[in-house]
Amino acid sequence: MKKSLYTFVILLIFISCKDEAKKTETKAQVETDTPVKYPSDVIPFMDQWKILLGDGTYQDNLIGFQKDDFFYVENDGKTDWVVYKTPNSGITSRTSSNTRTELGEKKHWIPEEGGKLTGTLKVQHVSTTGHANVASSYSVVVGQIHSDEGHENEPLKIFYKKFPGHTKGSVFWNYEINTEGDNSGRFDYSTPVWGYDFSVKGSDETTSPAEPKDGIALGEEFSYEVNVHKGIMYLTFTSKGHETIKFTKSLIKSEFATKAQIPQQIIDVYASRRAVGVEREIAYAGEINYFKQGAYNQANGKSTKSETYGGDIVKQYANGSYAEVWFKEATVGASTEPK
Repeated sequence: MKKSLYTFVILLIFISCKDEAKKTETKAQVETDTPVKYPSDVIPFMDQWKILLGDGTYQDNLIGFQKDDFFYVENDGKTDWVVYKTPNSGITSRTSSNTRTELGEKKHWIPEEGGKLTGTLKVQHVSTTGHANVASSYSVVVGQIHSDEGHENEPLKIFYKKFPGHTKGSVFWNYEINTEGDNSGRFDYSTPVWGYDFSVKGSDETTSPAEPKDGIALGEEFSYEVNVHKGIMYLTFTSKGHETIKFTKSLIKSEFATKAQIPQQIIDVYASRRAVGVEREIAYAGEINYFKQGAYNQANGKSTKSETYGGDIVKQYANGSYAEVWFKEATVGASTEPK
């Protein structure tokens, strides 16, 4: 009797283990069979771009490409988003101290030919470390026009910035002059969209300015359109619950060609540090440019004194020293006649 009972118990255990193994195998099979969703599945223009990631990875074929913790797809319960994530310290490009997980347009163009870039995004995180009185602290660039010759300056950088402890951040754009002569006198002129411009900063290393009343929160969607048509840059910014803002800026005729044209903002921001130059009269006319989009983190440890944990990316991600930007829609192509 005891032997029969023992045999029965062993048989039950065997059957139970077999069922559990089958369940585990079935679950694993389901997970294996679940197709990976790539950024190119969400935003199909990826064939027109190359990318540099915050760990130095470079890739010029983005169809079916993703990399965990840098460039991948996330779903917020309703929508698929392409995630661009990069630490404060990593491997950078040759012309910058700032890390990026950022697309670079393969096609290049001159302003007279033009082009058009759009994006709908939400910034999920900016660095929470750094000095409040440094203009680039706590900020990330989410769209650019970059020159590919001459000084290789940037006629457009679209920023998002949020100070620690604030609910709302600022969206603004910077124009970097195409400096006459050498590039030592270069400067960025900043224009606010919602919230502050680049020049607004803390009174000291730990004191932030007042929170902007008309700002954009982390996780709040906004869109931009950059339309360079016949040498003129037309910018449009939209966000639900906010006023639509538009700007027009010539890329072929300078507004900063003489000392008398230098704005007070530039004198206040730069004059105490170095000499301020002027721009060549034709600005970026005839110069090769291209679009960029993603997360270009401005909070490098050198200038902003942000925490970088010796370049350890895992520690930076765990302690708030990174930028993360999500895009759900974006396009790139030829310019259009402005409305």
